[in-house]
Amino acid sequence: MTAAAVVALLLVTVLIGARGVAAMRTTSDFLVASRRTSPMLNAAAVSGEYLSAASFLGVAGLVIKEGTGALWYPVGFAAGYLLMLALVAAPMRRSGALTVPGFAEARLGSRSLRRFCAVVVVVIAVLYLVPQIVAAGQLLTLVSGVDYWVGVVVSGLAVGLTLALGGMRAATYVQAFQFALKLLLFAGPAIWLLLLAGPQLRADMVAPPEFTRFTAETPVDFRLDTELVLTEPTVVVVDGMPVPLTPGPHHAAADAVWVFPDGAAVPELGGDGASLPVPGGAEWALPLLGTADTSPLLTTWSVLVATALGTMGLPHIIVRFHTSPDGRGARRTAAITVAMLGAFYLFPIVYGLLGTVLTPELYLSQGTDTAIVTLPGRVTGGGTAAALTAMLTAGAFAAFLATSLGLLLALSGALAHDLMPSGLRRLRLTALAASAAVVPAALLMVRVDVSAAVTSAFTVAASTFCPLLVLGLWWKGLTARGAYAGMVTGLLATVGSMALGAALGLGGTAGMLLAQPALWSVPCAFLVMIAVSLGDHVPSDAEATMLRLHLADRE
Repeated sequence: MTAAAVVALLLVTVLIGARGVAAMRTTSDFLVASRRTSPMLNAAAVSGEYLSAASFLGVAGLVIKEGTGALWYPVGFAAGYLLMLALVAAPMRRSGALTVPGFAEARLGSRSLRRFCAVVVVVIAVLYLVPQIVAAGQLLTLVSGVDYWVGVVVSGLAVGLTLALGGMRAATYVQAFQFALKLLLFAGPAIWLLLLAGPQLRADMVAPPEFTRFTAETPVDFRLDTELVLTEPTVVVVDGMPVPLTPGPHHAAADAVWVFPDGAAVPELGGDGASLPVPGGAEWALPLLGTADTSPLLTTWSVLVATALGTMGLPHIIVRFHTSPDGRGARRTAAITVAMLGAFYLFPIVYGLLGTVLTPELYLSQGTDTAIVTLPGRVTGGGTAAALTAMLTAGAFAAFLATSLGLLLALSGALAHDLMPSGLRRLRLTALAASAAVVPAALLMVRVDVSAAVTSAFTVAASTFCPLLVLGLWWKGLTARGAYAGMVTGLLATVGSMALGAALGLGGTAGMLLAQPALWSVPCAFLVMIAVSLGDHVPSDAEATMLRLHLADRE
């Protein structure tokens, strides 16, 4: 049933994509759908594009893993659109550019800056797109048993073919359709699961669950190499053989399955996982991210800065406002999107809280991002569980397809329109080539932490394009040299610090500031842009350019 639902979704996606073939004759048709998309359709498409499988599955998983503080992630995602509504949507549309790098050249008159912006688009798109492919492959493996590579190849082929056929117009129809589909497929099972699990949840509200002992014989499938610390002697079953374990540290290899007996004490996570709050425990209920060792307030602020300002700088979201007929339409699109996102983000929170009660062992296996499709089997069985799992899998796959289409479009535009300008034929071929290139990257990064990779893309966007857009749209004193210096600073600060943090494996506040650098990298990028621009010559046409960006649209 699950495989049939995914196949049907893929066929509908490709057929909708084929609808855009006849209407695509120019580069403008491919990149911005001829700027004729209505606000309601555009908002549905933006919402469908933004609500990725990685973020939806990741938010639910983070609630299980990090506690109620993870609810700051959807707050940041939605807040980003409020900032975009106030600061970016209308003036960005009035710029007349087709892409973010195109805006940089039109505003500051620098071809080299446009090429550098295109490189940054490629970095952000790859950081965001690869986790989408990884999540799709893992999801298909979990629910259907096919090899991981099959899901990756099918996903990459479907996205590349759809975009090559119909460009932005096809992507708009697909994303709007998939937003409505996702809302239905995620909301229905969430309500059903709440009704079925109601008695257990009410009991847990009286006595909050603490994941201290297994309440049934429980298999734990370790996705990654994991260090465990046992607190009492335990006999686990590994590969069908009972293995007695003594109290103390033990190593579980990736892909190993340990079966813990009913009543056994739950091991503690060692190594990097030791700082994570145990599901249902006291730290889990704290309204901030992290623990006392990692400065919860700083961690929360850093995540909020990355998600809110990063949303404003995501190239595949920014380009959506260029599809509106005018600045007023772009502003209405952003306003409607805020309402749609606010309604949708209620559901990953529901799934996360349900998963905390019903699938806490995923915390041990570091597989919390699969909690949504695991839940139906824990609440009910038979055909009902299969139907709910199929619905959730189709919804997650729709989320993947919608986001991947936007990211691949931004990536193709950066390569074939900004770095190597060409015509419509090159854009189509680039979309196919880019999707083919992402597949081997996803195959090599099967162990990637999906939520961490997506957050890194937001961090890079917040430290590069956010300062460029805010200052470029609202400060006439910005110069090409200042923008270049600030973006280089933001890119090197984020990528360098995250790579250094991963290599050193530091804990505490220092490790957090390296892994989540937005709190200091974004202010650095802004300050460098302003400082270098103040010492540079402002072009004589800067004031006229600013007037064009902010003059009200004609009636």
